[in-house]
Amino acid sequence: MKKKYCIICGKPLSDGIIIYGRGICKSCEERLIKLENDLDFYEYYKERISKTIARFIIRGEITHCQNYHF
Repeated sequence: MKKKYCIICGKPLSDGIIIYGRGICKSCEERLIKLENDLDFYEYYKERISKTIARFIIRGEITHCQNYHF
């Protein structure tokens, strides 16, 4: 099984969530939930998620729903 890494910080993923096969660690998930949209990190997080998850949805490569994994 291939090791997964957080799409935000790049650290090995041992907890957190998996969305369409891409992981966000618990630490980044908690920061993302509390993040205000007027901070620089908001744009950074948005860009990372867009590049790694949203592009698959937009291009239609993901055609079915997956459950969130905690």
